[in-house]
Amino acid sequence: MAFKMISAVLATAGMLWLAAPAQAALAVGATAPVFTTQSALAGKAQPFDMAAALKGGPVVLYFFPKAYTQGCTLEAHAFAEATPQFAALGARVVGISHDDIATLQKFSTEACRDQFVVASDPEAKAIQAYDAGSAARPGTASRISYVIAPNGKVLFMHEGSDPIEHVQQTLKAVQQWKAAHKQP
Repeated sequence: MAFKMISAVLATAGMLWLAAPAQAALAVGATAPVFTTQSALAGKAQPFDMAAALKGGPVVLYFFPKAYTQGCTLEAHAFAEATPQFAALGARVVGISHDDIATLQKFSTEACRDQFVVASDPEAKAIQAYDAGSAARPGTASRISYVIAPNGKVLFMHEGSDPIEHVQQTLKAVQQWKAAHKQP
């Protein structure tokens, strides 16, 4: 009986460890790595350049594990609904995953509702640069969101399993940034 209880406790601890998100290395104030990759918007492949995106205002860069999974689709829908609010604040939303560009072309229309760019990181270079890798599934991203200021500094970072909370928290961070940067 005691052996079964110990086994159950160890199994649960192991599952919790595997489910634990990676610890993000990019703290608020850190310089966000710039990168280029293929992306999709409204079903069309196009290049994405982080440095160029930052010239237009803050960037909400959210990493997600895999297109067409329940949480990632829910998160994409929520970011799509909030994209007009982000745009009104001068911010751009960019999703990024390990998925290939063909998958993301479809996902950009079906889940992202043609509202924002989703970038493909098949070699996990950006995932590694942002320390957004999943401990449970190497090569894929954890659910981590960053808000990056136009000067390339990390304004905000949120990590957690609730996809809706990522949208709410990043929107709040962009609103705070905007309030602090109002033009007189």
